[in-house]
Amino acid sequence: MKNIVIMGGGVLGSQIAFQTAFCDYNVTVWLRSEGSIERTKAKLEWVKNSYIDAINLMAMPEGKSFNNWCRGIADADNFNKDELINKVMGLSDKIKLELDMKKALEDADLVIESMAEDFEAKKDLYLKMAPLLPEKTIVVTNSSTMLPSKLAKYTGRPDKFLALHFANSIWKNNTAEVMVQPKTEEEYFNKVMEFAKGIRMIALPLKKEKSGYLLNSMLIPLLFSGLDLYVNGVSDFESIDKAWLLGTGAPKGPFQILDTVGLETAYNIVEMYLKIPSFLAPYNFKGMAKMLKKYIDEVYLHNIFYKGTSDYGRGGLFKGKKYMY
Repeated sequence: MKNIVIMGGGVLGSQIAFQTAFCDYNVTVWLRSEGSIERTKAKLEWVKNSYIDAINLMAMPEGKSFNNWCRGIADADNFNKDELINKVMGLSDKIKLELDMKKALEDADLVIESMAEDFEAKKDLYLKMAPLLPEKTIVVTNSSTMLPSKLAKYTGRPDKFLALHFANSIWKNNTAEVMVQPKTEEEYFNKVMEFAKGIRMIALPLKKEKSGYLLNSMLIPLLFSGLDLYVNGVSDFESIDKAWLLGTGAPKGPFQILDTVGLETAYNIVEMYLKIPSFLAPYNFKGMAKMLKKYIDEVYLHNIFYKGTSDYGRGGLFKGKKYMY
């Protein structure tokens, strides 16, 4: 595969596009409107600057640590700061932004759908794409909440359709979860696994559909547990984070993670569990939803728990204050 098309230039779409171009694939990003072009250019510029910051850090002694080294950018034994920065500086111009869907898809080997988590919007996109796709094209969804089997019939090629899920900050958190749906043929699963490795991801195979994939299946119960302790008044959020950090050696506690992913995302996940009767619910979902909604209404979409650390909510280093153990 050489020609890769990203459907959508949002936060993850722009990261996937940049990383794929960084690994020398031909990349086109399809966008829905003229207004999306400037927004996507701004996102790509932010991603470029994030790569440059990461490369500069990797050149310093503290950048050699496991938590700071960006495995999606380079291995330690072939790291060359100047070469990498020169490569990154010219990448944005190599990523083609296209409004015409037919032109975007005309020679696509792989299409990565990275649209908002809206079933009807995704369904509509696949129905429009289906008659325009070359026979060779494999299609994957980056959806973090929808099972690919729910979308497969709208693609026109369920045998060539599966999920390819990336973590945020793709250049650093370089995992790619590759998940089949019942009609995916193994040939195309294997090709997507190889592509994931080709863009410097650690390819994680899922041979069976699972809502939440691997990462979120483990992460969401952690976030629920932390929120439950907090909204029930058991402890303050800093103490809850310290218990997790010191007890496991993890780099972030549940509330640090919540500040990273954003409260709207957390609220949308909690909202799915609100219909469970309180006497059956394993956590205080109603209390979580009330607290998160309050902060969202106050426009604290990031950094509500660690306010004043603006870099932190966008995935940067924890700045401005440190834990006092």
